Amino acid sequence: MLLLIDCGNTNIVFAIAQNDRILKKWRINTDPKRTADEYYVWLIKLLEIENINLLSISDCIIASVVPDALFSLLNFNKEYLKIEPFIVGENDLKIGIDINIDNPSEAGADRIVNAVAVKKFYNKPSIVIDFGTATTFDIVSKSGSYDGGIIAPGVNLSLEALYMAASRLPRIKVDNTKDINIVGKNTKDSMYSGIYWGYISLIEGLVKRINEEKNFKYYVIATGGLSNLFSKNCSIIEKVDNELTLNGLIHIYNINNN
Repeated sequence: MLLLIDCGNTNIVFAIAQNDRILKKWRINTDPKRTADEYYVWLIKLLEIENINLLSISDCIIASVVPDALFSLLNFNKEYLKIEPFIVGENDLKIGIDINIDNPSEAGADRIVNAVAVKKFYNKPSIVIDFGTATTFDIVSKSGSYDGGIIAPGVNLSLEALYMAASRLPRIKVDNTKDINIVGKNTKDSMYSGIYWGYISLIEGLVKRINEEKNFKYYVIATGGLSNLFSKNCSIIEKVDNELTLNGLIHIYNINNN
């Protein structure tokens, strides 16, 4: 079995895959101070619930944008799995695509993995919108190369900044339980509208400008925790794929394992 680890700024996703199929996945908050021992105790209990033996994990691949967290994840692999994981971003790891930006080493591992997944599973010029700690827009060309993108503040990051900076505004979160009107009749509904419809306008506006700048209409794929919520009212999003990064990791593993 293959262990996939997607380490973001807010959460880390662990997933078990076999024969190119994701069997189970779990999420834990990202804490750079968490030790290899703590990862072991947490994961082994979850594996036991699913009747998966830790020793059945034969390989691991990691995409991380948090260097301090990566250190403990590597120790976890070494001490408890007894394996040397593949690390996205290491020079000797093949990814199967070109990175067409000024400094390829600056590209986030998750963004590269998403581009790899688009080339493999969609094979068409695309914009990937990832709703994470940041909301990112990444361009995948006709040839499958990663051609750069846009980084905007994430939805929850914006909400937290609004709460912290304005003393009379409450802490809220946008979720799937509420219909959000354009015009709010109270403070909370006004904040819901500003964030939700504001981000819809951000998405639609930036995709429109990308298409105009490139003189091409890209296929638009959304991923990340809030992608389903925003896709409901954003017609330019043509596909929601919340396993895009994990499937990209599987493909990169296959390229290098062969």
